[in-house]
Amino acid sequence: MALYGSFETVRSQTPPNAGFAIAFAYVEELLRAGSSVQQRIRAIPAGEAKKIDLGHGVYAVEQVYETKARADGFFESHRKYIDVQTVVEGEELIEVADFSQMKIREPFNAERDLVLFQDNPDASLLRVFPGQVAIFYPVDVHMPTLRLRSAPTLVRKSVVKVPVE
Repeated sequence: MALYGSFETVRSQTPPNAGFAIAFAYVEELLRAGSSVQQRIRAIPAGEAKKIDLGHGVYAVEQVYETKARADGFFESHRKYIDVQTVVEGEELIEVADFSQMKIREPFNAERDLVLFQDNPDASLLRVFPGQVAIFYPVDVHMPTLRLRSAPTLVRKSVVKVPVE
C-alpha cells in the first residue's frame, strides 16, 4: 500500500534501489530552502508543468495548479512507474484505495502509463502539505489535486516517476 509521511520517514521505509536513490536525492534538493530545484519550481506559472529528466529512466514532473473539487477529480494508477509525490507549496487532498477495491473505467493506456477507475466513496484521504511525501505503487489507485477547503489553493508540486523493476 502507499507510503505517506515526512520525507525522512518515507525514505527510511522505502526499499533501496537505484531509482529511489535518484528520486530521493532530487526530493531532498526540492525541499531544501533556496535550492536551484526549489527556485525552478517556484518560477513555473500557474497551470503549467515541466518534465525534468533525472537519469536512468527516472524523471520528475514539476507542476503548478489550483486544487479542484472532488467532482472534477479522477482515480488513476500506473503500471510502468511508481509515483513519488511531494508538495513544495500549498496543500491538497489525495484519495487512495487498493487496486482490488476498484473497478476499471478505462483500460491501461501504455502511452500515458495510465489506468482510470470508477469512483470509490470509501477511499482513504491523505492531506499532503510541504515536507510530506506520498509514494504510490501500481496497486495504489489515487486521486490527487483535490481541494482541502471550499476555495482552491495554489499548489507547487513534483511527481517523480521511478520505473517499476
